[in-house]
Amino acid sequence: MIIGHGVDVQDVERIRRLLDYAGDDFLISTFTQEERAIECGDQERAEFLAGRLAAKEAVGKALGTGIAGEIAFLHIEIIRKDGGQPLARLYGPARDAADSLGANRWLVSISHTEHVAFASAIAVHD
Repeated sequence: MIIGHGVDVQDVERIRRLLDYAGDDFLISTFTQEERAIECGDQERAEFLAGRLAAKEAVGKALGTGIAGEIAFLHIEIIRKDGGQPLARLYGPARDAADSLGANRWLVSISHTEHVAFASAIAVHD
């Protein structure tokens, strides 16, 4: 059963500017160590990170809370399954929110162009 659905879109150029201006501060405050370790080409880095950021926002929206209050970006991790499919892992307050909704599985999809990144997240109860 579907518990919640969230979507988000990110401007890739905005992420490029954040990488140029805030660099490591932006990366460390927004992405987990495992997310930062995922290999992607330098040219595609902004697109990749914009997609991951959109996915985090989409998961927050599916939880009904957004990234606000106790739930921070680092409480939602978007990694890759072996085949490359995005996988959401939740920690702390995000995990607690998912548990209270009964969400025990996530369907996440990410797409991007050179200019925008889009993500959808569906919280499921099996």
